[in-house]
Amino acid sequence: MAQPDARGTSTAQDIEMTVSTDYKLVKHRTDADEAMKAFEELQGEAIELDEATNRRLVRTIDLHIMPIMCLVYAMNFLDKTTLSYASIMGLREDLNLIDDQYQWLGSLFYFGYLAWEYPTSRLLQRLPLGKYSAACILIWGMILCCFAATKNYSGAIAIRFFLGVFEAAVTPGFALLTSQWYTRNEQGKRVNIWYSFNGWGQIIGGLVAYGIAVGTKKHGSLIAPWKIVFLFTGLLTIALGLIFLWVVPDSQLNARWLKKEDRILAIARVRVNQQGIGNKHFKMYQAKEALLDPMTWAFFFFAVIANIPNGGITNFFSQLIKSFGYTSEQSLLYGTPAGAVEVIALVLNGIIGDRTGQRILTSIGGLLAATIGVILMVALPLDNNVGRLIGYYMTQAFPTAFVALLSLISSNVAGYTKKTTVAALYLIGYCTGNIIGPLTFRPEDAPRYVSAEIVIIVCWGICLFLLLVIWWWYNKENRRKAEIVSRPDYVHVDGQEWLDLTDRENQDFVYTL
Repeated sequence: MAQPDARGTSTAQDIEMTVSTDYKLVKHRTDADEAMKAFEELQGEAIELDEATNRRLVRTIDLHIMPIMCLVYAMNFLDKTTLSYASIMGLREDLNLIDDQYQWLGSLFYFGYLAWEYPTSRLLQRLPLGKYSAACILIWGMILCCFAATKNYSGAIAIRFFLGVFEAAVTPGFALLTSQWYTRNEQGKRVNIWYSFNGWGQIIGGLVAYGIAVGTKKHGSLIAPWKIVFLFTGLLTIALGLIFLWVVPDSQLNARWLKKEDRILAIARVRVNQQGIGNKHFKMYQAKEALLDPMTWAFFFFAVIANIPNGGITNFFSQLIKSFGYTSEQSLLYGTPAGAVEVIALVLNGIIGDRTGQRILTSIGGLLAATIGVILMVALPLDNNVGRLIGYYMTQAFPTAFVALLSLISSNVAGYTKKTTVAALYLIGYCTGNIIGPLTFRPEDAPRYVSAEIVIIVCWGICLFLLLVIWWWYNKENRRKAEIVSRPDYVHVDGQEWLDLTDRENQDFVYTL
């Protein structure tokens, strides 16, 4: 009879396996991935997945999953930055914002995000993934609509905080969906594509805000222009939430748009990831492993430092453009090309990174371009409005590095509890940086904000160093694993990809660079 292991699992149903001479694991079948149950029902029936079938499945998955993820992520960015558009459309005056109250409104979104990030990551594991994500989208759309009824600073605080709470599920949820449906070689490009819709959100938001500002100035309106912006974005988010609820399943096993046999094939095609498709049991040892993994903290500190610039730029880009010598209406319109820069940078980053197998090194190009852009904003003469505006556009290539690491959480972190823990910590770092960011734009530094721009340059320099450390570490670990697997006494266990092993437990797991 099998004996209980260090984590408390036992009974004769345990599966004892030797992964290496040093690594002896005992796993209870109830801790296995959801996909294992589906394969057990086949009772040994062979599964054949040829290249043509695989391509057909990828096209079907892309057609159903990617468009709604992209559109929701565009709204995820637009809903956060609606405050920036509203700030030059009368919001400050109507809410009687004084001193640094606007800066705190920018940060309060991330206080809500920060407070709920780990709980929402646990709920993403415990609850049906598609349904829980859809519920969060619907609620945040309703909350955004409520901003139009806000009459004072206190009301705005509450709206921004709860907006952060319900948007906290989107990025970790989408990372889990990507790792669930796509192979490691497919994930990088797709994470970059759906994240690039931040840029589309900026393009759409700028055009919509400009149209509302010009239209209401010319024809008048029953309510303030900034309130129309919040109603438009909120109602559009609700509509997309309903579509998401209908289209996105919780896993391959309940995808209504896949035939029964294709559901099994959709699972079989991702077994190469050595990660499975989901496990609802919280495993304390995996959470501890996540906290002791040096890469968890490298990711966390990168997220903090990288998003100090993001938090500032996201909330102040309209004011920055206005400080270059343009009118309020022009600043709304001239902000849209920055979104195009982000889209192009991220799509190229995803394609080149996956083709070369070097996501981290590829992403450094965008970070360097962004850093040069900030230097131009600081160093060029005040009368060089066009040059400084181009510098701002170049800063919008900076998400390439953040997204590269986000895609590596999908590809390089195995074990469902470990993955959700690392994702939560990465996004807690993201929130922390975004809370600090707006506060670096001090009111007394307006309109140029030179000190904030210097902070941005320093932060991105540190991020460059962290990226190189992460790349070196994963190279080292791949060499270590290859040496273990090549030993004569190494034993590969069939079906171990469905046993919810972590990347450290599974020596067959190869890290993506």
